Amino acid sequence: MADDCVFCKIIDGKLPCYKIYEDDNMLAFLDIAPVHKGHCLIIPRQHRVDFPDLPDDLMGHFFTTTKRIAEAVKAAVNADAYNIGMNVGKEAGQIVMHAHLHVIPRYKGDGLKPWGKSKYPEGEEKKVQEKILQKLEL
Repeated sequence: MADDCVFCKIIDGKLPCYKIYEDDNMLAFLDIAPVHKGHCLIIPRQHRVDFPDLPDDLMGHFFTTTKRIAEAVKAAVNADAYNIGMNVGKEAGQIVMHAHLHVIPRYKGDGLKPWGKSKYPEGEEKKVQEKILQKLEL
Protein backbone atom coordinates (compact mmCIF):
# COMPACT_ATOMS: atom_id res chain seq x y z
CA MET A 1 0.00 0.00 0.00
CA ALA A 2 1.14 3.51 -0.75
CA ASP A 3 0.48 5.99 2.06
CA ASP A 4 -0.36 8.87 -0.29
CA CYS A 5 -2.57 6.87 -2.68
CA VAL A 6 -6.30 7.65 -2.63
CA PHE A 7 -7.20 4.16 -3.86
CA CYS A 8 -5.01 2.50 -1.21
CA LYS A 9 -6.87 4.56 1.39
CA ILE A 10 -10.17 3.30 -0.03
CA ILE A 11 -8.89 -0.29 0.12
CA ASP A 12 -7.80 0.22 3.74
CA GLY A 13 -11.22 1.67 4.65
CA LYS A 14 -9.74 5.10 5.46
CA LEU A 15 -11.83 6.72 2.72
CA PRO A 16 -15.42 5.79 1.84
CA CYS A 17 -16.62 4.40 -1.46
CA TYR A 18 -19.68 2.74 -2.95
CA LYS A 19 -18.35 -0.79 -3.38
CA ILE A 20 -19.90 -2.93 -6.04
CA TYR A 21 -17.45 -5.85 -5.95
CA GLU A 22 -14.57 -7.13 -3.91
CA ASP A 23 -12.47 -10.23 -3.55
CA ASP A 24 -8.98 -11.01 -2.27
CA ASN A 25 -7.31 -9.32 -5.27
CA MET A 26 -9.76 -6.76 -6.66
CA LEU A 27 -12.05 -3.98 -5.58
CA ALA A 28 -14.63 -2.19 -7.71
CA PHE A 29 -16.55 0.92 -6.75
CA LEU A 30 -18.53 3.77 -8.30
CA ASP A 31 -16.49 6.67 -9.68
CA ILE A 32 -17.06 9.87 -7.67
CA ALA A 33 -17.14 11.94 -10.89
CA PRO A 34 -19.04 9.67 -13.29
CA VAL A 35 -19.42 10.21 -17.00
CA HIS A 36 -22.79 8.43 -16.64
CA LYS A 37 -24.52 6.75 -13.71
CA GLY A 38 -22.88 3.39 -13.12
CA HIS A 39 -19.39 4.55 -14.18
CA CYS A 40 -17.11 2.49 -11.97
CA LEU A 41 -13.47 1.68 -11.34
CA ILE A 42 -11.86 -1.73 -10.93
CA ILE A 43 -8.57 -1.72 -9.06
CA PRO A 44 -6.11 -4.31 -7.79
CA ARG A 45 -5.88 -4.39 -4.00
CA GLN A 46 -2.11 -4.48 -4.29
CA HIS A 47 -0.71 -1.04 -5.10
CA ARG A 48 0.44 -1.00 -8.71
CA VAL A 49 1.13 2.31 -10.43
CA ASP A 50 -0.12 1.54 -13.93
CA PHE A 51 -0.73 -1.13 -16.57
CA PRO A 52 2.91 -2.17 -17.12
CA ASP A 53 3.32 -2.46 -13.33
CA LEU A 54 0.59 -5.12 -13.08
CA PRO A 55 1.93 -8.67 -12.62
CA ASP A 56 1.09 -11.09 -15.42
CA ASP A 57 -0.53 -13.56 -13.02
CA LEU A 58 -3.11 -10.93 -12.05
CA MET A 59 -4.10 -9.92 -15.60
CA GLY A 60 -6.55 -12.72 -16.27
CA HIS A 61 -8.44 -12.14 -13.05
CA PHE A 62 -8.38 -8.37 -13.60
CA PHE A 63 -10.05 -8.69 -16.99
CA THR A 64 -12.52 -11.47 -16.13
CA THR A 65 -13.61 -9.42 -13.12
CA THR A 66 -13.99 -6.35 -15.33
CA LYS A 67 -16.07 -8.32 -17.84
CA ARG A 68 -18.44 -9.51 -15.10
CA ILE A 69 -18.78 -6.03 -13.61
CA ALA A 70 -19.22 -4.32 -16.99
CA GLU A 71 -22.11 -6.60 -17.94
CA ALA A 72 -23.76 -6.08 -14.53
CA VAL A 73 -23.40 -2.30 -14.80
CA LYS A 74 -24.81 -2.31 -18.34
CA ALA A 75 -27.89 -4.26 -17.19
CA ALA A 76 -28.33 -2.28 -13.96
CA VAL A 77 -28.38 1.14 -15.63
CA ASN A 78 -30.04 -0.08 -18.84
CA ALA A 79 -27.10 1.10 -20.97
CA ASP A 80 -26.84 0.34 -24.68
CA ALA A 81 -23.12 -0.36 -24.47
CA TYR A 82 -20.04 0.51 -22.44
CA ASN A 83 -16.44 1.60 -22.76
CA ILE A 84 -13.62 -0.04 -20.85
CA GLY A 85 -10.58 2.17 -20.53
CA MET A 86 -7.33 2.70 -18.72
CA ASN A 87 -5.22 5.84 -18.72
CA VAL A 88 -1.52 5.00 -18.39
CA GLY A 89 0.55 7.98 -17.28
CA LYS A 90 -0.28 11.60 -16.53
CA GLU A 91 -0.08 12.62 -20.19
CA ALA A 92 -2.77 10.04 -20.97
CA GLY A 93 -5.05 11.43 -18.27
CA GLN A 94 -4.16 9.16 -15.34
CA ILE A 95 -4.96 11.16 -12.21
CA VAL A 96 -4.59 8.51 -9.51
CA MET A 97 -1.31 6.66 -9.81
CA HIS A 98 -2.81 3.28 -8.92
CA ALA A 99 -3.71 1.02 -11.85
CA HIS A 100 -7.43 1.05 -12.55
CA LEU A 101 -9.89 0.27 -15.31
CA HIS A 102 -12.93 2.43 -15.99
CA VAL A 103 -16.26 0.93 -17.01
CA ILE A 104 -18.34 3.71 -18.54
CA PRO A 105 -21.96 2.99 -19.53
CA ARG A 106 -22.90 4.39 -22.93
CA TYR A 107 -26.21 5.30 -24.52
CA LYS A 108 -27.24 5.89 -28.11
CA GLY A 109 -26.96 9.62 -28.78
CA ASP A 110 -25.21 10.39 -25.47
CA GLY A 111 -22.94 12.90 -27.21
CA LEU A 112 -19.67 11.39 -26.04
CA LYS A 113 -17.12 11.14 -28.80
CA PRO A 114 -14.04 8.95 -29.09
CA TRP A 115 -10.63 10.57 -29.39
CA GLY A 116 -9.56 12.22 -32.64
CA LYS A 117 -8.19 10.35 -35.60
CA SER A 118 -5.42 11.10 -38.04
CA LYS A 119 -3.64 9.46 -40.97
CA TYR A 120 -0.06 8.36 -41.39
CA PRO A 121 2.01 10.25 -43.94
CA GLU A 122 2.88 7.99 -46.86
CA GLY A 123 5.41 5.34 -45.85
CA GLU A 124 5.24 6.16 -42.14
CA GLU A 125 3.13 3.11 -41.24
CA LYS A 126 5.95 0.78 -42.27
CA LYS A 127 8.51 2.74 -40.19
CA VAL A 128 6.32 2.64 -37.09
CA GLN A 129 5.59 -1.06 -37.61
CA GLU A 130 9.31 -1.82 -37.82
CA LYS A 131 10.08 0.15 -34.63
CA ILE A 132 7.37 -1.70 -32.72
CA LEU A 133 8.54 -5.08 -34.02
CA GLN A 134 12.10 -4.26 -32.90
CA LYS A 135 10.88 -3.48 -29.38
CA LEU A 136 8.82 -6.68 -29.23
CA GLU A 137 11.89 -8.75 -30.06
CA LEU A 138 13.73 -7.57 -26.92
